Amino acid sequence: MKLNKRFFEDDTIEVAKEILGCYLVHESDEGRTVGKIVETEAYLENDPASHSFKGKTRRNEVMFGEGGKAYVYFTYGMYHCFNVVTNKKNKGEAVLIRALEPIDGIEIMKKRRKVEEIKNLCSGPGKLVISMGIKKEHNGLDLLNGKLRLKKKDNDKLDIAEAKRIGIVKGTHLPYRFYIKENEYISRK
Repeated sequence: MKLNKRFFEDDTIEVAKEILGCYLVHESDEGRTVGKIVETEAYLENDPASHSFKGKTRRNEVMFGEGGKAYVYFTYGMYHCFNVVTNKKNKGEAVLIRALEPIDGIEIMKKRRKVEEIKNLCSGPGKLVISMGIKKEHNGLDLLNGKLRLKKKDNDKLDIAEAKRIGIVKGTHLPYRFYIKENEYISRK
């Protein structure tokens, strides 16, 4: 599998599954951090839980742009979440990255999160954003090139589980959450 613009323009559900096992890399001033994507959630334009459900706004306009861009937003007045914009331009869809398996830069992640337990560094969307040093300024960045980017996975054959999304109040019945089975770094079984 090759990560290119076309990959991100595919069906959002498929991207949410196919991006599992890929790597999120951030080359920051503090150093390099890398996490393997182990859990995702898909958000579609006709989905009541999606930021794009009621149309394009100033907050969600990146979702309506080209696939392969970062969509970073502030939520619950507490933390940011990191998404990958998917599907065709003007569609308003994205994949939330829910959890990462820390691979490189673990000491930097521990310092940022002020925790020692590796399993607790990136086991949730807010946690991984802090650990990876992702900020609001990363909103709209191209994830194929640059200091914050996605890298292809090592293995195309993964055992993937499908489940209902968590942490939302609308569209909870939709089975749009995907994770690598038996991975100890996911947010919740």
